[in-house]
Amino acid sequence: MIVAIDGPAGSGKSTVALQLAQRLGFLYLDTGAMYRALTWLARREGLELGDGAVLARLAREHPVSFDAGGRVEIDGEEVSAAIREAEIDRLVPVVARHSEVREVMRERQRSLGAAGNSVIEGRDIGSVVAPAAEVKVFLVADEAERARRRTADRPGVGAETLAVDLRHRDERDAVNTQPADDAVILDTTDLGIDEVVESIARLVEARRG
Repeated sequence: MIVAIDGPAGSGKSTVALQLAQRLGFLYLDTGAMYRALTWLARREGLELGDGAVLARLAREHPVSFDAGGRVEIDGEEVSAAIREAEIDRLVPVVARHSEVREVMRERQRSLGAAGNSVIEGRDIGSVVAPAAEVKVFLVADEAERARRRTADRPGVGAETLAVDLRHRDERDAVNTQPADDAVILDTTDLGIDEVVESIARLVEARRG
């Protein structure tokens, strides 16, 4: 079974997806972390981030993987912490905008998801990456709450800077941040993580039944 979780930045996708995967015993795939890992590797190698063909080749030669705990690995290195640096925040949109890169990453995401039961989170998951997913959820939250969450996740970055970044990301990612036609829309603004996980777990159990 595949559970696809989509939504804008700050809607709670990563935390919810990880806890849901742990609860269900599913593999957790953070697709945003895959682009971050590629960005980290390209920067380490000194590659031109504006060259989509070069980046796509790098992605094919060094596929991103996840261990059982959801930690991210690329080119033999565990990079879960390194890919959350502010510099990666700034550079990853440049890498992710290349259609060649997105195609390679989607192939990798489908391959990982097909290996067994999985929770896949990101953008375009329910509509493009895994359109046949048995459960599709699109998380939303109001802008103020999403900005608060981002501030908590990035304690070293100013709240106003993060709020501006969030608005820019919403504008930039709008075309790739739309719910699949058959997705369940879940507003997480006033919900705790456990409540969101419980809601999705019930959807999974209903689908299994």
